[in-house]
Amino acid sequence: MKHKLPILLVLPAAFFISVFAARAEVSNGTAPEVTSLNAKDVSYALEAKLPDLEKPYISVSPEDKKDGIVVGTLGPDGGDTNAVLKFAEELGNPPQIENPGTPKEKSSGNIDSLLIWYKGKLVYESYYRRGRANYPHYQMSITKSYTALAIGRAMQLGYLKMDDLDKPVIGFLKQLKTNSLAPGSDAITLTQVMEMGSGIRLDGAKAKELLKNPAQLKGQGEIQAYLDNTSPIPPAPREFKYQESDPDITMQMLNVVAPEGAKDFIQNQLFNPLAITNYQWDNSVSDLPKSAAGSSLLSRDMLKIGMLILNKGKWQDQQLIPEAYIAKATSPNVHSYGTCYYGFFWWVEDIKVGEKTYHCVEGRGAGGQFIFMFPELDLIVVATSHDQGMGSLLNVLPQKVVPAFVK
Repeated sequence: MKHKLPILLVLPAAFFISVFAARAEVSNGTAPEVTSLNAKDVSYALEAKLPDLEKPYISVSPEDKKDGIVVGTLGPDGGDTNAVLKFAEELGNPPQIENPGTPKEKSSGNIDSLLIWYKGKLVYESYYRRGRANYPHYQMSITKSYTALAIGRAMQLGYLKMDDLDKPVIGFLKQLKTNSLAPGSDAITLTQVMEMGSGIRLDGAKAKELLKNPAQLKGQGEIQAYLDNTSPIPPAPREFKYQESDPDITMQMLNVVAPEGAKDFIQNQLFNPLAITNYQWDNSVSDLPKSAAGSSLLSRDMLKIGMLILNKGKWQDQQLIPEAYIAKATSPNVHSYGTCYYGFFWWVEDIKVGEKTYHCVEGRGAGGQFIFMFPELDLIVVATSHDQGMGSLLNVLPQKVVPAFVK
C-alpha cells in the first residue's frame, strides 16, 4: 500500500480543528480532526507523526454524529462530573517515565482518547496528544479480539456451527500436507486456539529462519510452517501461552469458511453493519489480514464493538453474532495469570474497586488500547494511548472511572 506522506508529515497547526479545553475545562467546539484525510493514508508510522494537540479536547455532551451511537450528557445521564473531570485533568499531565535515561526507559500516560458510555449513551468523549476523532488509532493485540468476533459473525451467517469450535482445525484447512505435521497437530481445535491453548511451540531461531523465505508462508503455508516445525503437541488441556500462532490459525479458519475470504468478510459482514468504514487492517506474511495486531479503528468504533458485546451480539435490531457465542467468547474459560482469565481472545477478570468487586470483560492492546466492559454497571470505557508496554491505564482506569458511576 502506498501512502501519500505529505498529507500528514507536513501538517501545520491550521490543519487541525481548534480545541478550546485548558486542562480539564470542558470544550465547546467539535472534536479535533485531521483534515483532508484519506483512509488509505492511515498507518502506524504516520499516526506516530501526528503533532500533539496543544490542549486536550474534553466534552461532557458528545456530538451526535448519527453513527449509531446515542449520545447524552455526563451528570444528567449518569456519572459524577467532578470525578470524571478530575481524572481528565490527570490524563493531561506529562507522562510518567520509568528508569529515565536507561536503555529500558519506559513511558506511561501518553493517552490519546477516552470515551465513556453509560446505560445506552455516550456521555463523555475526550482526545489528547495524537488523538483525533477521525483518525483510526493503531491497534495491537486487541486485533485478536476483533478476529474472534469475525468468527462469531461467520457463525451467525451459517458458515460455522457451535460444535465446529471443538473440531480439529486441520479438517478445515484442506491445503495442509498432513503427512509432515508434528504429532498431535490433528487434535488442535478452534476453541483451543482462541483460548491460546494450541500447544504450538516454535523455536525462535527456527521462526526467524522461516521468515527468510516468505513465499512459503503465503496462504495456508503459514500454518503448515507452524505445524511442521512445532514441538509435539501435548494432549489437552494445554498450558496457556500468549502467542501469534493461535490468532493466525483463527484468521486462516475465517478465510476458508467465509465465501468472500477473510478480508472482504470483515469489511462487508462485520464492519459494514456497524457502520465502521474509516479503518485500516494490515496484511500479514500470509496475505491474509493480520490477526495478532495490525488493525486501526476510530475510538467511537471501538465503542461500537463494546456495545455489540454488552448487547449480547445484537446491534440495533439485528443479531450480528449468536448470543451463545458471545457468552462463550467472554467467559473466563481458562486461567491466564494472576486474577485474569481468558475467553476467545477477550480478557475476563473481577476487579476490586474500593470494597466491591466488579466483573469486567476487556479488549487489550500493547501501547494502551482498551475496551473495558462492566456488565453489571452497563458501563463501557474506551481508551487509546501510545505508551510502551501496556502502560498504566490497565490498572488505573477502573479505579478512577468506576466510582464515578456507582450510586
